[in-house]
Amino acid sequence: MYALPTAIAVTGPDLVLPSPDRHTPSAAVLQSAVQSPRTYSLDQALTEMHTLVEHHGYVIVLCPSSAPAAVVQRLHAVRSVLESDRIAVVRSDLPPLGLAVLALQLRQLSICDFSPGVLASAARLLSHYIYAGALLGSVTRLDRVPVTLQSHAKSWLPGAQFAVLATPRPELVKVSGGDGTHLPGPGFGTRLLYAPGKLAPGWVTDTLAPAWQAQGVTEARLPAESGRWWATGRLVEFAAAIPDISVLYQLVSSVRRDDCHWCGLELIGDRCAFCAAPLPPPSERPARRTPARGATALPRGAT
Repeated sequence: MYALPTAIAVTGPDLVLPSPDRHTPSAAVLQSAVQSPRTYSLDQALTEMHTLVEHHGYVIVLCPSSAPAAVVQRLHAVRSVLESDRIAVVRSDLPPLGLAVLALQLRQLSICDFSPGVLASAARLLSHYIYAGALLGSVTRLDRVPVTLQSHAKSWLPGAQFAVLATPRPELVKVSGGDGTHLPGPGFGTRLLYAPGKLAPGWVTDTLAPAWQAQGVTEARLPAESGRWWATGRLVEFAAAIPDISVLYQLVSSVRRDDCHWCGLELIGDRCAFCAAPLPPPSERPARRTPARGATALPRGAT
């Protein structure tokens, strides 16, 4: 009998997208991040996290960089009190819908044969392949993406709209007519998710999706945090990402793996996601490890 996969936890219910198949587990929504510390005590938060660790062995918490300081402090307090090296708090600069997509990808990969350390550190890698942005009716208060004075001035014009890309490289273009080719898109196969706010989604579905050669277009619920993140409710948030688990598997398994010199977990990249210890300089690392077996390993239970 297989053990439960590593738990992927999120700080809000809006970050949980529907499972694409019966094998992909859902994410755990941390009530300690959703509810106020006044109504959800530290003891309750400790019990919540302890239960997840006991059932899953390891917990990876995706926490947006925009999260209130109280949420971040509570997460680190819980980890400190439990004295557990099996809880990773992974901060992300992705906007809300993009973070929900990243959580879904980690949920898909959690049922493959990746160790918890590799899975947690894969969050940074996968973030570079998520094209997350929004169609905005105003950029006057936007501070998470560089905005020129000219764009600020244009945003006061009636009916002005802007296509903004937050990741992997910030871009901002004024939308005029049906032109969507000026917003740089992915050079690989993706599925486009969009979440309408107080703007019509036509430009995203009819112009951007074809320009980006999206393999599919799916509507999602707009996360509650999106209006605050983009500084306006007049928006349509979107995120294009790799939907195929075999491609995601190959992407992660092709990266060199190392052992963390502090906690001993496997990792990819330059820092352990569980204990935050940096990778030693190349001259001090052991010989290169053999990568995983390519993209042929199916999720447990898949046929």
